Amino acid sequence: MTRSRSVYFSRKSIHLVIAENDAEENGLKRALGWASLMAMGIGGIIGAGIFVLTGQAAADYAGPGVTISFLLSGLACTFVALCYAELAALIPAAGSTYTYTYVTLGEIFAWIIGWNLVLEYAAGAATVAVGWAGYFNRVMQGLGIHLPEALTSAYFANAHSIGGTHGVFNVPAAAIILLLTALLMRGTSESSFFNNIIVVIKVMVVLVVIFVGAAHVDAANWTPLIPENTDHFGHFGWSGVVRGASVVFFAYIGFDGVSTAAQEAHTPQRDVPIGILGSLVICTILYVAVAAVATGVVSYKELGVPDPMALVMDRTGVAWLSWVVKLGAIAGLTTAILLLLFGQTRIFYAMAQDGLLPKVFAAVHPVWRTPAVSQALVGVFVALAAGLFPINILDEMVSIGTLAAFALVCGAVLHLRRSQPDMHRPFRAPGIPAMPLLGIASCLALMVALPLETWLRLIVWTAIGMAIYFFYGVKHAKRA
Repeated sequence: MTRSRSVYFSRKSIHLVIAENDAEENGLKRALGWASLMAMGIGGIIGAGIFVLTGQAAADYAGPGVTISFLLSGLACTFVALCYAELAALIPAAGSTYTYTYVTLGEIFAWIIGWNLVLEYAAGAATVAVGWAGYFNRVMQGLGIHLPEALTSAYFANAHSIGGTHGVFNVPAAAIILLLTALLMRGTSESSFFNNIIVVIKVMVVLVVIFVGAAHVDAANWTPLIPENTDHFGHFGWSGVVRGASVVFFAYIGFDGVSTAAQEAHTPQRDVPIGILGSLVICTILYVAVAAVATGVVSYKELGVPDPMALVMDRTGVAWLSWVVKLGAIAGLTTAILLLLFGQTRIFYAMAQDGLLPKVFAAVHPVWRTPAVSQALVGVFVALAAGLFPINILDEMVSIGTLAAFALVCGAVLHLRRSQPDMHRPFRAPGIPAMPLLGIASCLALMVALPLETWLRLIVWTAIGMAIYFFYGVKHAKRA
């Protein structure tokens, strides 16, 4: 069947999008202020990155220079966050990057980026859930409760075998997904209140790590700051610092999730930019401080363990702090999962409203005012992924899709500044065009540092998405 080329590149009117999202009747409930949005961003960012990846990046790639790795990733995210803030204030819609791309580049690009955002939100939620299950199991073991390995190990982990025991299903990982799904189905304000409480707890735990650990730092552990390269690209030296930045980039995923809540913000033009930029600045400061303390208390060579922050606290000699960190990690990972599950359904909500996905993903519960059916379907799918796949397979699926989305957001800002320069912008990103160009360059550089296998998985995933688009989306899309 031959279709006009214009169909694939048709764009949504930015004024129509704004008008559609101004109407609250039969739509999502506006229940979030800037403080809740900032807490949502912090909840999404502080998770597996600060509690797990800090140690791995230091031990394998950057040494004490992991602090520089965090600064590089934070700088790249700052360029992108400013672009997100401008677009989210201008187009306060639930679809985030998907909607921005639909308005600027056209339908087919919007579908591609919307489909690849599944890698960020759904695969990201499954990844963090597996990390959550690991800390949960350690806490249970500390209490003398030993869960069967078959029910705490993924079926596809290590060729189905762990220590001679066949993994069947990671029950804790799937269970936390289903519990948070039920909470999100119940209501945005309820899940936001829960998130705010947990965010306060885990930020306090992070501050305890920083201030207690700072008193036990041995400056000799910071020498050399950047260990000599091992003659392999990415293993220490400056190339290791850059590779470390690519690894810890996963730690920053979450701030963009604030933009998916724009349609549920009281005053999105003001609240969303504050939420995005505020959460990123706060978390960057915390990340750099934690990385400096961790590599100062413990030699970077010893940090390649599943719970590096607990190890750091053990070395301080204050035994109970290890328990505090483990519980804080569980809290941190919980809110990270919450935001990722929330963002996934809001992307599907926007795509279904445009006809690119079945209507069920846009159905809003008449009482709870949430996309409850979509949330349930996504929750079951993510729970199955978390139960069946190990973390090393899941996390490799996340970063490249996110980086592609970030680059397109920067490109969307450039396009709108050129095509509609006189449009009123409640928030204007500074340094145009240099700043979004730096954002694009930073994202591409981090993508290049990812392994070939990750690129191949992205190609396969995108091919599956294109098949769905051509067989369903093209026929059902609502076009002006």
